[in-house]
Parts: sequence; structure tokens; C-alpha cells
Amino acid sequence: MSRRLAKLAISLVTCVAAIPAASPSTATPSTSRGLISVAQVMQMLEKAPTDRTAQQVLAAYLAGVGEAAGAVVSMGNATCRTSLRVNAGSVRQALKAAAAGQDTAETPATPLIVKDMLDRAGCKRQ
Repeated sequence: MSRRLAKLAISLVTCVAAIPAASPSTATPSTSRGLISVAQVMQMLEKAPTDRTAQQVLAAYLAGVGEAAGAVVSMGNATCRTSLRVNAGSVRQALKAAAAGQDTAETPATPLIVKDMLDRAGCKRQ
């Protein structure tokens, strides 16, 4: 299990480091606490259809979020009715709904995406 967590930590650190570096002149900054913001992810979602770098960064970030959600389920002894899924459409919808009325530049995106994934899969702690 510790090897799996080490791989997860490395992939998450890589994703966090890659997002601001993808387009430093135009990327929305992360939160003041250094977390990936809703605004950042929404910007990557908008750019991804036409920008190869944005596609790669978004894919890496969502893969890391998916792994994190899987680790939460596994380590939390949870069961889910369906498998965990993440894609650009579900992320866009979840972030728009969860961050409505909030400062999207200061709202961390990852917890909102993970919560949405767990809710959609019907995950419950045993």
C-alpha cells in the first residue's frame, strides 16, 4: 500500500507543478494557498479543445484527481454502487454548480471534483 501511495503523491505533485507552468503568461493563478483553483481548471477546460498543452495538462490533472479519489475510497473502506469516473464534462458541471457565487480564483477545485466523483458513484463509508 505504501508504494501505491508514493506513486499517488508523485503524480499529484507533478500535476500541481505542471498546471501553472503550462501557460505562465495567461494562466489564472492558483489560490493564495497554492492550491489548484476552480478558475485554473475552468481555463484549462476552455483551452483544451484547441491547445495541445492544455489538453495534456488537463489530462494529467484529471488522472491525478481520479487516482486520489480511488485512494480515498480504498483507504476509507468505502463501497460504491458504480465505478468512479471523471471527464471534462462532469468536471465542468461540478465546478460550475459547486463554485457558484464563490471566488473561483480562491476556491480549490480538487476537493469539489473528488466529492462529485464520490457522489455520482454512490460511495458510502462502511
